[in-house]
Amino acid sequence: MTWLAFALLTVVSWGVYGVFLHNGQMQMADKEFGRYKAFLFVGIAYFLTAVLAPLILLWAKGADWKYPAGGMWWSLIAGVVGAIGAFGVLLAFGAKGAPPVVMAIIFSGAPVVNAVVSVALHPPDGGFAGIKPGFWVGLLLAALGGCLVSFYKPAPGKPSAPTPQVAPSQQS
Repeated sequence: MTWLAFALLTVVSWGVYGVFLHNGQMQMADKEFGRYKAFLFVGIAYFLTAVLAPLILLWAKGADWKYPAGGMWWSLIAGVVGAIGAFGVLLAFGAKGAPPVVMAIIFSGAPVVNAVVSVALHPPDGGFAGIKPGFWVGLLLAALGGCLVSFYKPAPGKPSAPTPQVAPSQQS
């Protein structure tokens, strides 16, 4: 069941990704370039976690340094499409997409794309005829769920007015 803990770690991490990225973009205080500045720091974070950490682990565990071409190319392609996706999140925010709606569309649409591409690259025995109807129903429900979350998301509450602070000399 260790795999489930790691899967849930990813769910939580990616679940807060859009919110944190939007906060970073807004905190840059630069309407024109804030999203690009935020994405730069995403890249730095990727370097720290996706370059340095594996290098240290590979070295510490005595891994060989042989990299088959197919593994390298598919991994590079995965990194590029992942980075394009992260950049797309920022561009959607910059185009006035509400973060909860943008992320609901992404996280309901991505599993549908994943399922279709996975089946196309690795078809089941018997080809597409071997796919059970529940698979197609699941895809439809995932897409429908993303639409429902997007259309019926709760509106954000109004920020409360700041509480006036009383100067110490005025307190009785």
